[in-house]
Amino acid sequence: MVPAALLLLGALTAVVAPRLLARADWADREPVVALWVWQCFVAAVLLCCVLSMALSAAAAWTEVRVPLFAPAPSGVVEAYALGTGGSWAASTAVALACGGLWTGTMLVREIVRARRRRHRRRAELRLRAPLLPGEEQGTDQLVVVEGERPDAWWLAGAEPRLVITTAALRRLKGRQVDAVVAHEQGHARARHDWLLHCSAALAGGFPRVPVFAAFRDDMHRLVELAADDMASRRHGRLTTALALVGLNEDRGVFGPCSTPEDHVPQRVHRLLAPPERLTPAQRLRLTACAALVPVAPVLVAFVPGLRALAMA
Repeated sequence: MVPAALLLLGALTAVVAPRLLARADWADREPVVALWVWQCFVAAVLLCCVLSMALSAAAAWTEVRVPLFAPAPSGVVEAYALGTGGSWAASTAVALACGGLWTGTMLVREIVRARRRRHRRRAELRLRAPLLPGEEQGTDQLVVVEGERPDAWWLAGAEPRLVITTAALRRLKGRQVDAVVAHEQGHARARHDWLLHCSAALAGGFPRVPVFAAFRDDMHRLVELAADDMASRRHGRLTTALALVGLNEDRGVFGPCSTPEDHVPQRVHRLLAPPERLTPAQRLRLTACAALVPVAPVLVAFVPGLRALAMA
């Protein structure tokens, strides 16, 4: 019953987690905490599947059971009743193993695609901003390129670059350029690219699982809010908001034809009219409660063994 209970717990988490976070009124106020909570929920779902797969495989095949329960006393092994799994145990283990392989394949595909995009953009950057005589590769992290549209982006990789167009330098005033640099550096320091890769891989591999689809959709918004906060702490909210407007006002995101997926107007409003943040005690409590979510599958998996040890 333990593998079945783990699958039920994982399914319940996958359904309930998006609804809980959608109703939370603190997520936009504390994007870093919201990112942590999302990761804990997703980790709990994946952990449920991994533990269920391991116990199902142990119930189906002796070759798995012996090394998995080698350090455990005989009473613990008997408490799991691993020899009574039947054909369902093998089917469950194989299905979950296939799901794990599929997840790994989707993650590898996402990383390969991101690397190809990065290589293509680096090749374009070398054409638009070739090295000058005497200039060495990798000496500067800021690259200015000719461009009619204000734009700035962080190019990750072994030699990270912050690329900004001449149109952006002409439009942005004062410390607004510094705010853009701080925003992009915030993405790089927090490794937001890995969060986006993982969320895209899970949502692409399992599009019908609500928690993975919501995880991907929220990541794009929350990482931008977190980077906005990092920039505003160093250069002020007004400066960051003006820089955001300067980079995006030609894209039509502030007009009546803006799409619901574009969060730039909401980000600017949030910077100009900052919501009240949670207290440090509330943030700590949310962080600790979220950290306990992945512990629940472990406790469920160890209940028979702990009960056997307590009765011994």
